[in-house]
Amino acid sequence: MALPRPSRELRDEDLMRQAIAVAAGTPDGDVPVGALVVGPDGGVLGSGVNRREADSDPLAHAEVIAIREAAAAHGDGWRLEDCTLVVTLEPCVMCAGTAVMARVGRIVFGAWSPKTGACGSIADVVREPAHPWTPQVTGGVLAEECANLLPSFFRAKRQESGTV
Repeated sequence: MALPRPSRELRDEDLMRQAIAVAAGTPDGDVPVGALVVGPDGGVLGSGVNRREADSDPLAHAEVIAIREAAAAHGDGWRLEDCTLVVTLEPCVMCAGTAVMARVGRIVFGAWSPKTGACGSIADVVREPAHPWTPQVTGGVLAEECANLLPSFFRAKRQESGTV
């Protein structure tokens, strides 16, 4: 008999499914990543998809867009201490740093990113002792479903460049 799963784990999975649905709206040419910032009441304060190519903006990562929206909507401006960032792919150095500087309370991510991940894969920006804020981090939530967003994108990129 399986033990009942903790409600937080189930909630994280529900939120990740929402982030996966958001990722479906990523413009062609951008890495399919979806992000949400969820407030303490469980409501979505901000969402985003990668738009670097679409907007010609190196800062237009899903997490940054979601955090900007949440900061504008949240009652305490950029202090998102009671909020959760949910993202389909482990945040990069820039996005992990943005979450730390916005004082996001929790980061929940899906797929690990062994080439750019900064929540434990290649770096651990969020747990750097010099930072004034350390969010809680939960990785690998619905990792397989989140990772499945990526292969067709990268396969198409290789075909475009002739490196298949």
